[in-house]
Amino acid sequence: MSATSATTAELPVVVIGGGPIGLAAAVHLLEQGLEPLILEAESQVGAAVREWGHIKLFSPWRYNIDSACSAMLEATGWESPRPTALPTGAELVRDYLKPLAALPDLAGRIWTDHRVLAISRGGRDKTHVQARAGQPFILRVAHASAVTELHARAVIDASGTWGSPNPLGAAGLPALGEDTAAVADRLLGSLPDVLGAESQRLAGRHTLVVGSGHSAINTLLNLAALKRQDHATTITWAVRGDSAERVYGGGDADQLPARGALGQRLRRLVEEGEITLLTGAEIHALAAPEARAQTPDDDAAPTSTLQVEFADGRQITADHLAAATGFHPQLEMLRELRLELDPAVESPRRLAALIDPEFHSCGTVEAHGADVLAHPEEGFFLAGMKSYGRAPTFLLATGYEQVRSIAAHLAGADAAARNLNLPETGVCSGVSASDPEEPQSCGAPELTAGEAQSCSAPELAAVGGAADEARAGISTGVLHGRRG
Repeated sequence: MSATSATTAELPVVVIGGGPIGLAAAVHLLEQGLEPLILEAESQVGAAVREWGHIKLFSPWRYNIDSACSAMLEATGWESPRPTALPTGAELVRDYLKPLAALPDLAGRIWTDHRVLAISRGGRDKTHVQARAGQPFILRVAHASAVTELHARAVIDASGTWGSPNPLGAAGLPALGEDTAAVADRLLGSLPDVLGAESQRLAGRHTLVVGSGHSAINTLLNLAALKRQDHATTITWAVRGDSAERVYGGGDADQLPARGALGQRLRRLVEEGEITLLTGAEIHALAAPEARAQTPDDDAAPTSTLQVEFADGRQITADHLAAATGFHPQLEMLRELRLELDPAVESPRRLAALIDPEFHSCGTVEAHGADVLAHPEEGFFLAGMKSYGRAPTFLLATGYEQVRSIAAHLAGADAAARNLNLPETGVCSGVSASDPEEPQSCGAPELTAGEAQSCSAPELAAVGGAADEARAGISTGVLHGRRG
């Protein structure tokens, strides 16, 4: 693995991240005759997906499985899930990522608990362009309480953005007080498991949801389902815009019916007063003063302890806040690489115009490959969600095409991007939050008498027998770009 014992061409292509895109990258590299090495920071593959395992995607299986990975799995007798079924995150891991990572061709090439701290090249800093040309990459990696160095012929960073959520402040900065421990205890993150692990904590309490993407929509729908179980539950929704019309989306015009129904269901809940909508609501400050202590004989509800101040002076109190404000890439470990990033979107410059959320949803993004993703640092590529920077419109099918093209480029083969043939309105990552008033199939076969159907992961079945209620969804932004 050291540069002294191997020429650059003999070194592996290091793939950072053992999620769907990272695993697919390794398979495509193997197809091209290249040696991959996956460095996964956590103890298992699909670590980020596991954290939103309670989510049911509204993109069916046929868009969530890479074709090369499928071929490798099928050669071992693996059977693909029903193409039209809608998997949860947990099912994506259980039925696809885990079997894929266990294949003999991949298992020994995946190093878990290896966190990349920094990347450079050739024993020189990035100002020495000529001296670094053609030299191997140097990756400083933390593992087992030690820091070591690995070398690579090329690097594909598919580490995602899950670990870097956007702050609540409207200007891209944390709201005043957001970083304090007391406030942090009241923040639920982007994808709280409202009907599962968090149900007892949230039932009968007041939750504020901030954001206008699919995460926010589905968290709100989940809370509405929880409110049907405990009528004391209070829901407030804050958006920065003057209207929520774009969030409600295209309804019946959406080519993915499961997604089109989400916004319309949310509209109905707002109009019926089940959810209080605050528009023009930019969070300025958060505070969490100590709550009034209760005695055993005190029947009164606990005092809400999260105080929220908006930029226009409005104030509300809540018990918890779900911040569905999106994610951004962690770029610190790439400081010694010569990158060409868009200053706003923080994606590769040539990709930014294709994905800018001001104008695009996931369905309007063209297929793109190694030429669009390349940087001045030859042999280094961002792929997957991290390649999209701050744009929230990434989808797995696009990421699979990215790594196919990158692998072909590194092998000197045809790296031209191929048409993805997606629905015109896209297949953003998100969920199909089921409507309790309508029959549910989840794309699964009809059940025989006595069988129970669950669209969620078995270990995360909803409480109260509502296993098929709405589930939270991953942040993907507005449906058709911010400017419609």
